[in-house]
Amino acid sequence: MTVYGLVDCNNFYVSCERVFNPKLEGRPTIVLSSNDGCAIARSSEAKALGVKMAQPLYQFADLVKQHDIQVLSANFHLYSDMSNRVVQVLADTAPSVQQYSIDECFLDLTGITEDFIDFGRMLQTKVLQWTGIPVGVGIAETKTLAKVANHIAKESAKSGGVVNLVESPWKTKALAITQARDVWGIGKQFTKKLNRNGVMTALDFMNQPDGWIKKEMGVGGLKTVRELRGEDCIGFESIPKPKQTTLVSRSFGHEVTDLDSLTNAITVFATTAAEDIRKASLVSSTVAVFIETNRFSSESQYAPTRSVDLSPATNNTKHIIRAAVQGLKEIHRDGLKYKKAGVMLLDLVDADHAPVSLFDQLDPKDDQLIKAFDQINRQQGPGSINFGNAGLPSSWQSNSAYRSSRYTTEWGGIPVVKA
Repeated sequence: MTVYGLVDCNNFYVSCERVFNPKLEGRPTIVLSSNDGCAIARSSEAKALGVKMAQPLYQFADLVKQHDIQVLSANFHLYSDMSNRVVQVLADTAPSVQQYSIDECFLDLTGITEDFIDFGRMLQTKVLQWTGIPVGVGIAETKTLAKVANHIAKESAKSGGVVNLVESPWKTKALAITQARDVWGIGKQFTKKLNRNGVMTALDFMNQPDGWIKKEMGVGGLKTVRELRGEDCIGFESIPKPKQTTLVSRSFGHEVTDLDSLTNAITVFATTAAEDIRKASLVSSTVAVFIETNRFSSESQYAPTRSVDLSPATNNTKHIIRAAVQGLKEIHRDGLKYKKAGVMLLDLVDADHAPVSLFDQLDPKDDQLIKAFDQINRQQGPGSINFGNAGLPSSWQSNSAYRSSRYTTEWGGIPVVKA
């Protein structure tokens, strides 16, 4: 029998902030999206005060003042690094690990001989001790059931944050207290359809005939209901499939009109995207660039995209920036106010299997340059060295008035302890 674990970090973004700022413990805390727009993470205390997920800041500004809610700008460099640390702890402890999202990991616990509850509590303790991040653990025979177990672990104080549904006598009760909308793979539209047909809980869903499920929800719905019955339909991949594309984009803090500012933004995005695929040992053969005016404005709308081929396929920052800026210049129009831009790297393949043309000319100095570029940024911190004007401040940059330091990724952000 296969056994899965799901480890989910509690209020992850807020928990990351609390690791380095203990004064936030027990206080209502909110993390805002790019440009300090809306809430993307809330502490339990903030949830209790009525702050909703994705709610714009201006809508709960009165609550912030009334209850002294701590408001922070998103610090994605910190969250990504803390996520990697949590995953490393889990990888050192569990037989196999598959990261599902920045704050969730599936574990293959098949073959574990100790009590699953004890193992789950050991994971909790180890992750908290080594990273400072509190986690919940759900254990079951399928990934979907592990998700159910984890959901209950987070909601039930009695569970202590660990729930095991493997051959559990109260599995039926667990499904009965889980709303259909909380089942992994059931979105809003399917939830409405299920509710209209009297299917309110995970248990109701599991008991529906296969024919009806397949007709109303397709093969995906049938796979989900079989997973709830204990049939492993998804499987486990400790090595994720390589992605086909990568996208880096931002909404600007202020509308941008001049080409220089757009070039600065595109250079930054292309640099990040190139670094992303380089870490994954991938190369791209196509760069796509897009810019957008403010879609909420009454002024003329303009949202073009331009693709530029890369030959040979590459992950070299210099070549990717050159292609991205070329595409930008081809689609830029004077006199418009731009609110968003982005860079996509398409047709990604493994660097060792990239097609090579007889007509491609490769400069060995390019590889040496990029290796030196990466080494300096690893040693001195991200952004210590840049291509072109990427390191210069510009008006496009997102508003982050409440952002904490990059405690783990920049030398200047390392906490200082005075004795």
